[in-house]
Amino acid sequence: MCSSTSCRGGRPIPVCVVVLTAISLAACTASWQAPVESRVRDPVKTKPARPPIQSPIYRVQRGDTLHGIAWQRGVDYRLIAAWNGIRPPYRIFAGQTLRLTPPPVARVPPVSSPRQPAKPPSVAPVRKKETPEAATKRPPRPQAKAASKPEPKSSPAAVRRLTWRWPAQGRLISGFKAGDPLRKGIKIGGRSGDTIQAAEGGKVVYSGSGLIGYGQLIIVKHNENYLSAYGHNSRLLVTEGDQVTKGQKIAVMGTANTGDPLLHFEIRRDGKPVDPLRLLPRR
Repeated sequence: MCSSTSCRGGRPIPVCVVVLTAISLAACTASWQAPVESRVRDPVKTKPARPPIQSPIYRVQRGDTLHGIAWQRGVDYRLIAAWNGIRPPYRIFAGQTLRLTPPPVARVPPVSSPRQPAKPPSVAPVRKKETPEAATKRPPRPQAKAASKPEPKSSPAAVRRLTWRWPAQGRLISGFKAGDPLRKGIKIGGRSGDTIQAAEGGKVVYSGSGLIGYGQLIIVKHNENYLSAYGHNSRLLVTEGDQVTKGQKIAVMGTANTGDPLLHFEIRRDGKPVDPLRLLPRR
């Protein structure tokens, strides 16, 4: 049974009506909640890697280096420099056109020489017999000295012998296979965040993510013949032009396209991949 209460106009209002009204307002308030703003940020958009270079003519894009182009093409950078008349320190510019194959050799037509009249047969002169006295008076002929071959000049970088070290401490996942485009180097396992070290001292000639299939990549030039590469990093700690020492920390291990944490490691000699296990020390 509801009791009554007085209102402002003097007309009584049942107490049960007041209670029911309050309960309804409380239920509406509980069912409605203010929208919560999402604090999840969008993932950082990375610049997509460029496709492999197939054309014999290539137009340089912003961020390209001669070593990076040569690495992707699988050609010694010195050959590309020679084909395009580029001298050390091998600088290239955006918009520049490069030839990635040897230039054609111009054929020169043979020049026909005029015929010369035939010479009359020569008659050998009759040699007089030498007397024993004349033979003894003749001076001895001087002996010709053998021509000495010039010693090849070698640059200081080529003289230094390279002593390699493992760039990461993980186990070997896959090895090198000649002729296989997917196994130009070796893969070393580990954990995300592991240290990546320079396998030998040298100069960083590439640091970026513009080469497809390598992720964030570092290329180090050790001398005129040898280069080493370190792919699938989560963070790069050196930039192009830096001098690094053997064992120096240059990157942080990341993950491959499969999601597995690993390092892709390559060594190239004169632009061609070689088996790193033949150069690295045995474990």
